[in-house]
Amino acid sequence: MEDKATHAGRLSGKKAVITGGTTGIGFATAKSFVAEGAEVIITGRKQEGVDRALSELGAGAFGVVADSSIPGDLQKLADAAQTRFGQVDVVFANAGNGMFAPVSDVDETLYARQFDLNVKGVFFTVQAMVPLMGKGGSIILTASAVHEKGAPGGSLYFASKAAVRSFARSMAAEFGPQGIRVNTLSPGIVPTQFFENSNAPAELFHDFDALAGQGSPLGRAGTPDEQAAAALFLASDESRFMTAADLVNDGGWMNV
Repeated sequence: MEDKATHAGRLSGKKAVITGGTTGIGFATAKSFVAEGAEVIITGRKQEGVDRALSELGAGAFGVVADSSIPGDLQKLADAAQTRFGQVDVVFANAGNGMFAPVSDVDETLYARQFDLNVKGVFFTVQAMVPLMGKGGSIILTASAVHEKGAPGGSLYFASKAAVRSFARSMAAEFGPQGIRVNTLSPGIVPTQFFENSNAPAELFHDFDALAGQGSPLGRAGTPDEQAAAALFLASDESRFMTAADLVNDGGWMNV
């Protein structure tokens, strides 16, 4: 008789929360987590987006309409997770966007839009979810391969991702005694709805795609599924001795 344990998924029995889980990397990760045995709550800012994602994810996935830039929405998410799961094993703070402009064109509104979601949203997602986590928990923060770079027009976005990378270091030190790991996942150029939601002109992203082809040893941009595979590793017990680390999944773009 075959050992049923050999068929268990890598996240079998785990409970996960993914912010920004209706499209792109978040959605691909939700699919991966469900396929590997986890129950998952995803968030999106619009009900129709959440419903569409859940119809594809099927059993094992649940949704909450929440804007990660609003701490009250994040508390609503934590309440929903506590009601449904009790304890949470994996938190993927993935919601984010990209605001690009020359320094001379940045006003307080644009600045706030960028940092409210990418920085404040990540911080308060963790704050809301940590009370539901225990020993063996994994927190994954979506940073970016650009967090150590600079480029004209990129001041806000690049700095916001550098802040996320910094969060992981201090949070890992703070939550380590509780047995909770905190790592960042730093994608390279991955064409997703992120591009559509950005304020940047379309030609900028054509240039990014060309840059990925020219600058990456693999000669191409990445895919959401490739980022989901990295997130799965960080969520699973396979990475149980990793914390405060930055998993740069960019086809070598940053290092060559």
